[in-house]
Amino acid sequence: MVKPEYDPNKNLSLLQVRVNELRAELNEVDPHILAKRTNARYEQRDQSSGEFYLPMWGQAIIVSYPDFIPQVEGSKVELDVLAQALVMYHFVTTDGMPEIGRWISFAELPDGRFYNQAFQGYSGGELARRFGSDRAQFEAAAANLGGEAQSLGDTSYRFSLFPRVPLLVVLWEGDEDFQTSYRILFDASVANHLPTDACAIAGSMLTRRLIKAS
Repeated sequence: MVKPEYDPNKNLSLLQVRVNELRAELNEVDPHILAKRTNARYEQRDQSSGEFYLPMWGQAIIVSYPDFIPQVEGSKVELDVLAQALVMYHFVTTDGMPEIGRWISFAELPDGRFYNQAFQGYSGGELARRFGSDRAQFEAAAANLGGEAQSLGDTSYRFSLFPRVPLLVVLWEGDEDFQTSYRILFDASVANHLPTDACAIAGSMLTRRLIKAS
């Protein structure tokens, strides 16, 4: 299993092996059950095949059944291996639990405390290096990605990885005693939908998307 200390930008061949293992696990599960748990729409093509329609970061994707190949809807382009890993982990892990409505840090995830410093380095730390105290630029990038403004911190934005998996990016502005800081938070139900290592990938991916959007 890929561990939470896994650097999302490295070891892609190892991750591809894990993705293939997860696909094999999913072949054992009724697709209608998976659709209910993920809140995806499932359209059956024949007795043995079909397609899931599932939003990811607000973009429609199609996941074929039974081979579980995710593609952007309307294209023949497969998602990259990091995005595929998130989709597979979600399908395998989720039990359909609704949101709790309470935000928690990576350190509060199972085994997250041991790898929180590394996670913060390539998520909140990267955002701080890119945006610093430029709140307006951060807000513009978050809005460009379709983030929904929230009330936590000095400014914060909610993003939906999947229908049942929201993430929150929070900015706390610095002063003479404290530096400006950014942090990615998860709904307290996230362990019911993704393992901790997949949360690390999600946080890194959202960070890169925000930086690119700027």
